[in-house]
This record gives sequence, C-alpha cells and structure tokens, in this order.
Amino acid sequence: MKTDFNALSKELKEAFNRRFHQQAKFTPDTKTVVAVVADLKDYLFQYPPLARRFGAARRLAQCAKKLEKQILNAMCFMCETRGDCTLCKAQAKCITQRFFAQLPQIQRLIISDVQAAFEGDPAAISEVEPLLCYPGVLAVAYYRLAHALQTQGVQLIPRIITEYAHSLTGIDIHPGAQIGPAFFIDHGTGVVIGETCVIGAHVKLYQGVTLGAKSFPLDENGHPVKGIKRHPNIGNHVIIYAETTVLGNVNIGDGAVLGANKWITADVPAGAKV
Repeated sequence: MKTDFNALSKELKEAFNRRFHQQAKFTPDTKTVVAVVADLKDYLFQYPPLARRFGAARRLAQCAKKLEKQILNAMCFMCETRGDCTLCKAQAKCITQRFFAQLPQIQRLIISDVQAAFEGDPAAISEVEPLLCYPGVLAVAYYRLAHALQTQGVQLIPRIITEYAHSLTGIDIHPGAQIGPAFFIDHGTGVVIGETCVIGAHVKLYQGVTLGAKSFPLDENGHPVKGIKRHPNIGNHVIIYAETTVLGNVNIGDGAVLGANKWITADVPAGAKV
C-alpha cells in the first residue's frame, strides 16, 4: 500500500488543531527559550573561557530581543485577542527589561549556591569545580532564572526552562518554588521540589529527596483544586538525606536533620534529628 503523505500531513494537522484550537500558534518556541537561557547561564557563570566568548553587550541585547518575543507569545497564548494586542506587546517589553535588571541579583544567588556546594562537598577541590561539573548547581541556576520570570506572571516559559534542566540533570524543581540563598543539592538525581515549596537559606538536599504534596482535593467536577498551598516549608540550615520524602504543607524547623529513607508527613521541630 502506497502512503499518501499529503493526506497524512493534513490529517495530523487537523487532529492537533481540533484538540488545541489556536493556542499552539502562539506558544513560545522551546528551542529559542532553551538557547537564550543557556547563553544567560554562561554569562552569569562568567568563568574566563565563557566570558571571552560572551562578553559583548550586543549579545545580551540579542538575548533580550529573543526573550521578549517568546514572552509575547506566552502572553498571547493566554489572551483572547490571540496576537493582536498592543497592551501585551508593551507588557512583554516591560517584563523583559525588569528581568534583565534582575540578573545581577540572580548572579549573587548563584554565587551563594556555588559556595554552598564547595563548602558542603569535601571532594570539591575549588569553587570552579561545582560551577563546571555539578548537576545540582546547574539545575538551581536554571531554576533561579525561571523563578524570576515566574514571579512576574510569565506563563509557560519558566516551566520550559526548569523542565529542560530536569532533562539535563534529573533534578525537577518547579519554578514556583521559593528557595533561599546558599542552596546545595548533592549528587542530585531524582530530587523533586514542588510548586508551593518554601525553602530557607543554607539548605542541603541529597539525591532522591522529594518535597511533594499529598493527595489533593477535587472540585465538584472531579478536577484538582489549583492555587492552594500543598508542599513543605523547609527552614534554614536543614539537611535532608537521600531518598527521604516530605509530603504536604508541613514545617521542617531550622537546623533539623532528616535521615535517609524517611517518610515525613508531620511537622519536625527546630534542631530535631529524625
């Protein structure tokens, strides 16, 4: 049987459009978003080889222009006018400018994360080693960029960024999570941090840690209720060892230590060892 590729292409396109309507037309381009944040990550890390390659203000301006277009697409995705909105264009430009103004602050947070990795891993020979090699540092750096966009109400793009980092590192951090400075994920594979999780300063996680939610309530139509607090609150100077799961809106007090392979669904007081 000979395949009619024209008919096949038309059928696939029509089936997709029936399901997603016109939304797909205005979604951000994943490849462009990934390329922009990869360039920004290199610029923020600024060790000498990358600084030479990516030192010009012109390159930053190009990143801003590309990101602004993708932010506009994300806004049009949620907007009924679908791409013909002067207000959306002005907001996209403003958001982009505010985001780039935040880069020095984001860089300071990343520096604190790198320092925490160096101080928290006796195998690290210098601060450059975590910067170059550690998946935890990479995942958190991408999270920091994504979170800055998330807090300004940008749709889709923050999740594209963190899921790209997830694919690279095996570390899944929702961009809506709130994470303080000097955050270190050691080894990293299998770590999951949920959307409404709040993490203090100087927190250390090991591989396989889940900061997740319990079963969530459903509305009258059987759909999950969104926008509610459902993930843990982790205090300052907390250590959580490998494969431990913390579920629900529980509080882990400052200085607490949670041993490996634990299942935590209740509050843990400050300074406690579980």
